[in-house]
Amino acid sequence: MSEKVGEAGDATLKPTALLVMGMAGSGKTTFVQRLTAELQMANLQRPPYVVNLDPAVADLQYPANIDIRDTVNYKEVMTQYGLGPNGAIMTSLNLFSTKFDQVLSLIEKRSPDHDHVIFDTPGQIEVFTWSASGSIITETLASTVPTVILYIMDVAKCTSPVTFMSNMMYACSILYKTELPFVIVLNKSDIVNHAFAIEWMRDYETFLDAINQEESYISNLSRSLSLVLDDFYCDLKAVGFSSVTGMGMGDLMEKITDARKEYFDDFLPELERKREKARKREEERKAEDLQRLKDDLTPSASRYSSTRSSKAASRKASPPRGMIPPSELLEYRDQNEIPGSSNSQSAKEKLEDESFEQWIKETRAQKNKK
Repeated sequence: MSEKVGEAGDATLKPTALLVMGMAGSGKTTFVQRLTAELQMANLQRPPYVVNLDPAVADLQYPANIDIRDTVNYKEVMTQYGLGPNGAIMTSLNLFSTKFDQVLSLIEKRSPDHDHVIFDTPGQIEVFTWSASGSIITETLASTVPTVILYIMDVAKCTSPVTFMSNMMYACSILYKTELPFVIVLNKSDIVNHAFAIEWMRDYETFLDAINQEESYISNLSRSLSLVLDDFYCDLKAVGFSSVTGMGMGDLMEKITDARKEYFDDFLPELERKREKARKREEERKAEDLQRLKDDLTPSASRYSSTRSSKAASRKASPPRGMIPPSELLEYRDQNEIPGSSNSQSAKEKLEDESFEQWIKETRAQKNKK
């Protein structure tokens, strides 16, 4: 597996990974086809490296260097596991993510020949964005190469302020979940000019006037959320684009360049801080485990040492047999505890008994004489 950004190698020489996301029908696959063609025509010696992550796509409109369909059979997954379309896509991604280290290895080997690596995600955005496999792929990729999220919006469907707000909410959730540089691509600008969407992002009053013309219940929610998202719009990069004509390609590449710079200025230092924090946490855990092991072993050792020390102290405190100092002799005699002496308490009592028996005998003998 390739070495992580910031740990080895010059990260500025690595290609830019472009993760293409968007709602179903927003034109992601067509956008990837146009982007791939434009980048290849701009520099035939350094074409983009393309990865398809949609296992359910029937007709791929661009040449893919890595295709998930070569690894996982989507229809076979549906049959084997008895799953529906979305469940089969998620399971296919889960299976593919277990081999994603090999994908990174291939990208690492080919990185000197490419400036961009394009990832086309499944049409059902929630399958990739909120699944475990999607998080694994995104986080692993972001920690390996400079990564930028391209969020594709169908500008023709966003003429309604309610639909526009729904797209913005989803974009906001992805931005704060991934914490990666983010560019909104207002696709299909050849059908509807994207200027109104840019104005709604930049001018709250203009969007408020548009939402006030809606009389549905959801418009009240959109009106409340519009003020919340005002901060979200401040530093948001948005560009109009047409996947059919290629209009806006120059502006898009400028935004991608700015987003790459943002990766190195903001995301990478934060990533290093998180790594250092995780490293310290791991060291603290190991130290706690070692201390816990020492605490488990210390009581038995202390009991053993305390027993030995108490025995040694008692031997040291007791006077040697037959060597009792004269000053302590009387005290020992009073207590009848002279070590090694035959004049113990039991001997004294025996002598008294014998003397008493002798007195009785002498008394009886005198009475018999009389």
